[in-house]
Amino acid sequence: MQPDAITAVGVGAVAAGPSLMSLVLQADAVVKTVMLVLFLASVWCWAVIIEKAWRLARLKRKAGQFERAFWSGAPLDELYRRAADPADHPMALMFATGMDEWRETGDPKDAVRRESLLGRIGRVMRLTLDREVQRLERHLPSLATIGSTAPFVGLFGTVWGIMNSFQAIAATKNTTLAVVAPGIAEALLATALGLLAAIPAVVAYNKLSHELDAYAERLESFADEFGVVVARELDARAGG
Repeated sequence: MQPDAITAVGVGAVAAGPSLMSLVLQADAVVKTVMLVLFLASVWCWAVIIEKAWRLARLKRKAGQFERAFWSGAPLDELYRRAADPADHPMALMFATGMDEWRETGDPKDAVRRESLLGRIGRVMRLTLDREVQRLERHLPSLATIGSTAPFVGLFGTVWGIMNSFQAIAATKNTTLAVVAPGIAEALLATALGLLAAIPAVVAYNKLSHELDAYAERLESFADEFGVVVARELDARAGG
């Protein structure tokens, strides 16, 4: 056969090759199920990534605005009136719960009661912090689960597709590429879908976990700073 004829045959084979959609539609029922699971996992992964990234960016922006207002020198009671209605982010909620505890107790005159009040303020703020961080962490572990299991789910689809290819060889007693190519192609597609779901999940989980830890540390620092400010205010009022 002439080289031009070989080239023409090759080009025709590529042009007539199955598309991704045809591979999915012609795949075995088990492989189709694996592909569907991986596709849904990928959609869920991106939904969680977008929601968490948007929420963390919004909360960090609001935290920066609140910190600037807190350190602007405005009276705490005035800041409380502005922040508590509504307290729509964790730092404002922590501040509001700390102020609520202070306002309910009043200004103790002796040092023992002041220390008790400061301890209660710190505890209620820590409880608010833990509750809000738990809310932020919701659905985040699913990214780790997808990242660790999706490659193995894709591998299962790959093994199943290759098994079908060998069964086709045994049934037809024909070892040409045309017999085994569809099964191998769908098997490799399952592997690709597994990686497509796993890689973004792992990268996003690591990044979002790091950003969430940094945000939680920022809230803890604010709780300590608020305790110091309250202690100074109580000492000033006791001295006055």
